[in-house]
Formats: sequence, C-alpha cells, structure tokens
Amino acid sequence: MEIQELQKMASQVRRDIIRMVHSATCGHPGASLGCTDFFTALYFKVLDHNPKFNMEGKGEDMFFLSNGHISPVWYSVLARSGYFPISELATFRKLDSRLQGHPATHEGLPGVRVASGSLGQGMSVAIGVALAKKLDGDDKLVYCLTGDGELQEGQNWEAMMFAAHHKVDNLIVTVDWNGQQIDGANDDVISLGDLPAKWTSFGWEVLHMSGNDMADVLKVLAEAKAATGKGKPVCILMKTDMGYGVDYMMGTHKWHGKAPNDEQAEAALAQLEETIGDY
Repeated sequence: MEIQELQKMASQVRRDIIRMVHSATCGHPGASLGCTDFFTALYFKVLDHNPKFNMEGKGEDMFFLSNGHISPVWYSVLARSGYFPISELATFRKLDSRLQGHPATHEGLPGVRVASGSLGQGMSVAIGVALAKKLDGDDKLVYCLTGDGELQEGQNWEAMMFAAHHKVDNLIVTVDWNGQQIDGANDDVISLGDLPAKWTSFGWEVLHMSGNDMADVLKVLAEAKAATGKGKPVCILMKTDMGYGVDYMMGTHKWHGKAPNDEQAEAALAQLEETIGDY
C-alpha cells in the first residue's frame, strides 16, 4: 500500500476499534486509536509476514504485542490483512470468542503467538524469539510493541540489559510514548525520566517517531530496519496521542479502558471516514 491507501486503512481500523469496544461495552480504545497508524504501516507495508499462519514463523518477520490490552487495533489489522474473517471482529470480548480482551493462544487465533496483557513480559519473549532466529540462521526480524507505563515493570530493564549484552540486533522494540496510563499521566504515577538517555545508556540504538504521522511512521520504520544487524538492538520511541482521531478521547487517560456509550460512539464514528467498509 502507498501512503494514501494506508491512511484510508487507518481510518477504517479506527472505526473498527470504536465499534468493537462499543459493542462489547468494555475494552481499551485510547491507546488502540493512538497506535493505529503504527499497526497499519507495520502489517500493510513493513512486515514480511504470511497470513497463512504458522506458530514458528520461520522465514518471516514476527510481531509481539506486549501491552495486550490494546488488542482491538491488533485484531482489526490481523483480520483486514487476511488472518481471519473480518466478520469475526463482531465477536470481540463475547463468550467463546477467539477475540478476547487480551490476546490469547488457547483458541488458536491466527497471528497470535503468545498470550499477553501481563505487562512487562513481551520484550523478554521477543528477545527469546530473536535469539532463536539467529540460532536457526533465519535473517528475518522480530518486532515488539510496549507501552510507556509498562516500562515501570522491572522485567523490561533486565530484558534491555540482556538484549544489548547479547547483541540481539535483529530486534526492533517500539515504545508507545503517549505519556498516559490507566491511573493518569506517567509523570504523576511514576516518572519515566529521560527515556532516550536511558535506552541509549543501556546500549540500544534509539530512534524517534511521530506515531500519528503516517509518513514519519514509514520513514522511521525503514530507518529502524536499516539499523538492524549492526550489533545493537533497536528502540523506537513513538510519540502518540492517546485516543487519536476522536476529539473527546485525545490526550487523556480517561479513555484508557472505557467504552463509549451509544451517543459517544456515534460522535466518534462521525469523525472517522468509512473508507474500506465496516464489518
């Protein structure tokens, strides 16, 4: 897809997010909306992946979602890139659905290789898979997304040290740096300090991205890929607005894990163009 097509797909994915969370009367729209451009670029332009899914992922790029509560955006791009029927999005968070609130593996949902949502663990999983690819002589890359509030979990910092020490340079970790988490602003809960300096001091190659600018998302993802294979793991610090695309949701933690009511959903959808077709 070219950039205009990606932007149209991103608008449709945002509509999916609102409709899924509204229908379920629960879920996490805020960061899902904020990360939509990243997911759209990743799955429709950047990843070398195969919707004819296999768990091992040999010979293809692999993605791991650590902040699993933003499952709506992931489910949308997986469905719209061919992993499972788009109509299945209507089952989000319903009983017996494969599309649970946090991604899980027990129902065999294509595209999901590890259950996530217990924050702080995804980077460790991604590092293990990246090392396995090296052992297998597989030159494809491993991508991982974490939240910024998630970095308050100590396991991340152990993983960061490990990856740099072992030169896991086939790994690209992106941090959704929106400054918000469930209880408020990062700075009010536990300040993250100087994130660029911290990642750099831990031995990573650090890049910066405007995560709600599709052109910059594509540019920085290309730069990140070019930076692999040079002895360092790669980190992208991605600035986003939580709730991007819906005016009353933007820039506040209040929509971290809250579903819009009928009137609010209608107002949100009125701001998001239906470009590909609703499920």
